[in-house]
Amino acid sequence: MDCFRTFMPLKALAVVGVLAALLVRPALALETEAREAVLVDAQSGRVLFEKNADELMPPSSMTKVMTLYLVFERLADGRLSKDDTLPVSERAWRKGGSKMFVEVGDRVSIENLLRGIIIQSGNDACIVVAEGLSGTEDAFAREMTKRGREIGLTSSTFKNSTGWPDPEHRMTARDLNLLALRTILDFPQYYHYFAETDFTWSDITQSNRNPLLYKNMGADGLKTGHTQEAGYGLTASAIRDGRRLVLVVNGLPSERARSEESERLIEWGFREFSNYELFSAGQEVDRAEVWLGAEESVPLTLSEPVLATLSQREHEEMTVSVLYDAPIPAPIAEGQELAVLRITAPGMEPMEYPLYAATNVEKVGPFGRMFEITKHFIMSAF
Repeated sequence: MDCFRTFMPLKALAVVGVLAALLVRPALALETEAREAVLVDAQSGRVLFEKNADELMPPSSMTKVMTLYLVFERLADGRLSKDDTLPVSERAWRKGGSKMFVEVGDRVSIENLLRGIIIQSGNDACIVVAEGLSGTEDAFAREMTKRGREIGLTSSTFKNSTGWPDPEHRMTARDLNLLALRTILDFPQYYHYFAETDFTWSDITQSNRNPLLYKNMGADGLKTGHTQEAGYGLTASAIRDGRRLVLVVNGLPSERARSEESERLIEWGFREFSNYELFSAGQEVDRAEVWLGAEESVPLTLSEPVLATLSQREHEEMTVSVLYDAPIPAPIAEGQELAVLRITAPGMEPMEYPLYAATNVEKVGPFGRMFEITKHFIMSAF
């Protein structure tokens, strides 16, 4: 039994290699005058920059992304069509702030309401949607909170459909970032509305308030916001060469600061970081030692590709390791989870992925077991 303990150490560590060309140190320090901010690479999910990302904040009109999310869900599952119309109540017509300028008694199509919310930031359009879909805006806000929690917005509480000031209406920058990403990924068929730059209703043409759409930088959404308490905010996304970044900023002092700071942070994210596919799905990463098997080792593979977002300017310290209890006793079934691939680098949270047996390994018979045990005894003598 002592011999068995010798050859079955717990958590044996096999270093697969150091990827010298893709090495990382902590990202360069970055400052922003935004009160809250978070910048995320959409493909890898890596947070490139954050500031007060988990602080509760008034999201102002960026709230409307959640209102839109609930409309998109109904369109996608067939409960609504873009040609369906909803009636305009006096309450919707009277609502202050930014407006689509709908008229009491009119019926407005879902598609026009979408443009009125996205491009014109219409509070009136939001209330038309809320009342039309849930009966009252309060009921719709409760649905926003409930559905938000279900999709991961753990810190968000909605009290209205517009972002109108309310001391209990709160989100975090991290929740807003996740909501933006979910909107982009869950409803690509409707995302194009966010890139439209103007819309005319009631003979009034209004331009999209998202300043990044006019900067030729790959921006294609999502939503601005402003109240006295919230300051100026923007939930934005931009894509270049297939790589997408999602940004949330809030608490800025002016429209100009919102425009300049958002552009600066996104440009920094594209400039300072790149995406690298370190392993492809099904690729053999390593071979694990097998105990009492028909084969001495079993290939370890991934079920999904491994993508890392890494600083372009830093190098020399990224490591890729495989961790498992060695040797692994036979029999082993193809697809059995056997090990963990761990990727570490300064400035980056460790990433871990399960590794699976690529083949079956049968257990050897009595003669084979005796041979293996004798071989280990002989090898251990040296």
